[in-house]
Amino acid sequence: MIRDITIGQYYDTDSVIHRLDPRVKLAFTLLYIISLFIGHGPVCYAYAAAFLVLVIVLSKVPVRFMVKGLRGMLVILIISALFNVFLVQGEIIFRWWIFSISKEGVRTAVLMVVRLVFLVIGSSLMTLTTTPNDLTDGLERSLRFLKVIRIPVHEIAMMMSIALRFIPILIEEVNKIMKAQIARGADFESGGLVKKAKAMVPLLIPLFVSAFRRASDLALAMEARCYHGGEGRTKLHPLTYQKRDFLAYAVLLLYFGGMIAMAAVLP
Repeated sequence: MIRDITIGQYYDTDSVIHRLDPRVKLAFTLLYIISLFIGHGPVCYAYAAAFLVLVIVLSKVPVRFMVKGLRGMLVILIISALFNVFLVQGEIIFRWWIFSISKEGVRTAVLMVVRLVFLVIGSSLMTLTTTPNDLTDGLERSLRFLKVIRIPVHEIAMMMSIALRFIPILIEEVNKIMKAQIARGADFESGGLVKKAKAMVPLLIPLFVSAFRRASDLALAMEARCYHGGEGRTKLHPLTYQKRDFLAYAVLLLYFGGMIAMAAVLP
């Protein structure tokens, strides 16, 4: 499952979305997630889907690469759908023993799954089109106003950058460990849920040991280079807005305003 995670991975290609300022993509992710919770009907979600498809096409990231990231969310999607189907009250369309399915429950479950799918793809799009260094710089510049109340913005951005960098490294490490364990006779596919969970133990222990070793090496490397936080540090390539960034902001605000208007007008 961890091999299907796309959040934190960068897809290297030349596109309009890749060339945008990372602050624009951070704003896109934030406003798009908020818009998914503002919208409350099929028309609103169709509007959100059209906007997301447009951004995906402009990003030139293969759709199969993004859909691959949904496999890791499959269990969460199923659980969310089942909870809404059986727990939301309304007009009963099916009843068996203590379980009942309502028309409103089915509608809520479908909309909830669609919302989660859009949320995952929208979040993945930001990391797929932005390098970890650019993402860190954009986050630090966007939250710079928090320094007034003595919040360590640079350190927080650095931690997020390191976490994102570790995702593809851990995925690669999982592949190596799995191949080594399979060569020794391990079976990760057959059997029930309990057997599969037990089979993961020989995989997780070496993974945690490797992760802690890499974290220790990284800490030593940062200390050897005299890293002491963001105070007094400068950027080799400081972020500057271009015309395309202001145009992207305008399109994003038009989309967000349209979602608010549709949510207010539609029942």
